[in-house]
Amino acid sequence: MLGSSIRVHNHTGFGGPTVSSVSLFYYLEGPASRRSGAPEKEVTLLQFDRVSLTYGAQKILNDISFEIQEGQFAVFIGPSGCGKTTTLKIINRLIQPDSGRICLNGRDIAAMDRYELRRHTGYVIQQIGLFPNMTVAQNICVVPKLLKWPRDKCDQIVHDLLDMVDLPYDQYAHKYPGEMSGGQQQRLCIARALAVEPKVLLMDEPTSALDPISTSKIEELAMGLKEQYTIIIVTHNMQQAARISDYTAFFLLGELIEYGETEKLFSRPECQKTEDYITGRFG
Repeated sequence: MLGSSIRVHNHTGFGGPTVSSVSLFYYLEGPASRRSGAPEKEVTLLQFDRVSLTYGAQKILNDISFEIQEGQFAVFIGPSGCGKTTTLKIINRLIQPDSGRICLNGRDIAAMDRYELRRHTGYVIQQIGLFPNMTVAQNICVVPKLLKWPRDKCDQIVHDLLDMVDLPYDQYAHKYPGEMSGGQQQRLCIARALAVEPKVLLMDEPTSALDPISTSKIEELAMGLKEQYTIIIVTHNMQQAARISDYTAFFLLGELIEYGETEKLFSRPECQKTEDYITGRFG
């Protein structure tokens, strides 16, 4: 395979920067790799059409266009300040672009009520954002209770989601976040984001502060969720992007340099800038 000749520097790694590099071959062919492909009939879930954003004289995003199909697992990569997290936040209107159009399931998100939109877009922030004075069960049911869902439905959601993220109900439902490890808290954040069954799950560097074992569990969980959700993750970790995603978008200085199938992008990138970044020549 052509990809075996490209070596990828781990910009962040699991435990911080490293000077070593590893062959991408293992990550594209290893047992943890996700290569099952999109549904037989692809349906466009998310579409960016010439989206731009400027802060003062600084161009944050410049004419960004791409599509993500229903059921795909996409990853945004690029150096700090390249626009990947901004793009993620635009999807649920935490940030409003200056121009362009974003559609979710064919609907222009600018015309949607932003609270309705956010019920369709689960969001896991980079920092663990749990309510420390609420139990695990209460954290999961924050939005369902705001929507006045009945108690028995909320209870069932808690049972189902804790089972999904491997946090047994009897052991964890009545704990507080401070009584849990960082990895367990992050799995709880994912459970909470799924409480209202969103169409797409957005995660901003969900493993950046976790140890290798916790990172592995989050990745395994995310790949399992792909069977039910469209997922978009922002990461600095090249090996993680290659392991878990179907499609990868490489951002640089507000430009979308390249977007395509992960295996092709990492093994046969079309742009020299993409190859320079994934091989550690900059970034």
